[in-house]
Amino acid sequence: MIVVLGIALSLLALGLVGWMLLTRRIQEKYAVLWIIIALCVLVLGLFPQLLLWATALIGVQLPVNLLFALAILLLLGVALHLSWEISRAEDEIRRLAEEAAISRAVVDQLRDRVDALEERATGAKDSTEE
Repeated sequence: MIVVLGIALSLLALGLVGWMLLTRRIQEKYAVLWIIIALCVLVLGLFPQLLLWATALIGVQLPVNLLFALAILLLLGVALHLSWEISRAEDEIRRLAEEAAISRAVVDQLRDRVDALEERATGAKDSTEE
């Protein structure tokens, strides 16, 4: 029953990731990770002997311990990658905010110069009419 559930969940995950890619709700670089995870779960669901073989090869007592250790390593890797992405995004946001502030200051200076020139032009026009 667990094997069927694992296969069904991996197929569901593959379908969901495919749909999210088609509707542009996920970027390709993130979709690759989820596709690899779903394919690994699918392979382990179809061939549960692979987990037993890997357990014996590594020397872990129980296959479930290996599975949990791999899941924890995967989650740590995802957390590290997302932290790196957030750091890059924060740097980009900070740079864009600085550029926007500089642009706003330049626009304000230009607006002040235009206002001063318009006042001068209006004052000169009024004095010539009198």
